[in-house]
Amino acid sequence: MARRIFVTGIDTNVGKTIASAALVQALQADYWKPIQTGTERDTEQVQKLVSHTKTQFHEEAYWLKEPVSPHAAAHIEQIQIQAQHILVPQTKNTLVIEGAGGVLVPLNTHFFIIDLIKKIEAETILVVKHYLGSINHTLLSIEALKKRNINILGIIISGEENPASEEIILNQNIKLLGRIYQEKKLTTESIKKYEATFALI
Repeated sequence: MARRIFVTGIDTNVGKTIASAALVQALQADYWKPIQTGTERDTEQVQKLVSHTKTQFHEEAYWLKEPVSPHAAAHIEQIQIQAQHILVPQTKNTLVIEGAGGVLVPLNTHFFIIDLIKKIEAETILVVKHYLGSINHTLLSIEALKKRNINILGIIISGEENPASEEIILNQNIKLLGRIYQEKKLTTESIKKYEATFALI
């Protein structure tokens, strides 16, 4: 089975898509966003940022147009997201998989992002961004992943450093894989800067 790396976050809008693009670029991996909500596709954004030609961009299992939680978007469209319909793309390449929101985002009333990670047997990277409450969100996410025996490769920190917060988080035997900094404009060149950081993951 090809390697599967699931990129999840401690909340929405913490930098998962940029981290995913950097990982895809560094690992020359394939990319897959199983569940997309909203009219703007993260797949298209990652395509614009990745500059090598080896990557295959795989189609979403579900693309829901309302920019809300997947279970709510599915309800609006009068469908139900079903686990058995989320099939991992066939590839021999490493597959970077970008989740929707955090680990306990519901896909339906009883199936969550964390259940999807477990189902597809993926290693996991947690994207962390510092804000009031982020330590709590980070530690709860780590605890939930560990409770389900999901392998956490480490965390990627998005944005500025916060030594006081990071000390608490890294004391949980979690590896810091690297940082994604705020960019005035995201380009293929800005993503290339992270190749050396993430190439050995």
